[in-house]
Amino acid sequence: MAPIISRFAPAPTGFLHLGHVANALYVWGITRARGGRVLLRIEDHDRLRSRPEYEAALLEDLAWLGFVSDGPPVRQSERGDIYIQALDGLRRKGLVYACSCSRAEILAGAEARGAEVRGADELRYRGTCRDRGLADAPGLGLRVRFDPSVERFTDLRHGPQEQRPSEQCGDLLVRDRDGNWTYQFVATVDDYVQGVTLVIRGDDLLSSTGRQLQLARLLGRTEPPEFFHHALIMKSPDQKLSKSDGDTGVRDLRAQGLSAADVIARAASLANVPSHFAYYPKP
Repeated sequence: MAPIISRFAPAPTGFLHLGHVANALYVWGITRARGGRVLLRIEDHDRLRSRPEYEAALLEDLAWLGFVSDGPPVRQSERGDIYIQALDGLRRKGLVYACSCSRAEILAGAEARGAEVRGADELRYRGTCRDRGLADAPGLGLRVRFDPSVERFTDLRHGPQEQRPSEQCGDLLVRDRDGNWTYQFVATVDDYVQGVTLVIRGDDLLSSTGRQLQLARLLGRTEPPEFFHHALIMKSPDQKLSKSDGDTGVRDLRAQGLSAADVIARAASLANVPSHFAYYPKP
């Protein structure tokens, strides 16, 4: 198999936890097995929640664990010109429009139609502002038109997949009403610009793969990346780990006296990382 380029992409909105460690085991393990390179991307596009102290901590924890990237970290907060250029390309194709709708308004509209959406992670945007011709202005979001399509791909763990983004999420939000770039947009642009050929991430993002493939194609990407979605470490049958779970935080485990090898072994065990996938850094 050809060498690959993958990425480890934490968001500095909290401290590293065992779920991140499990993902790192997969990323470095699969990539190194195929003679590839691992890029480190700091996904700090959320200006409201990202903190420099969290970034410093995650870089320190990664070094302590022994995960070494191929090259210095890239920060999304420093790549605004790249995102504007990508957005301008979509504008020239007539695909971008301003949107005044809030999540609360979209939720209220869905409930009025009798949809079962309370507590749902995702709402389908039905194109309320698509033809309103709103001028881009502060306080308005930006969306990309998603015409109906069927996105087919083969996940390296789950096998053949088929998704319909226009039915799942509707027109994609790429910049929110606070002026923040959205995860779906910047991750897709960065994977394209950085030449990422294999995206290794948790099962919670499997459902968003189709929209990223459709967006990448609209941006001009002709060779999409491969995808591998792995199982998550769950706090309960219905709840994955979060950065607020102190009992699984790398910093907390270090303070308890666990070694890097202990932390890695615990993450591998909880996530059922197969030994032939996992990468175990040398102490």
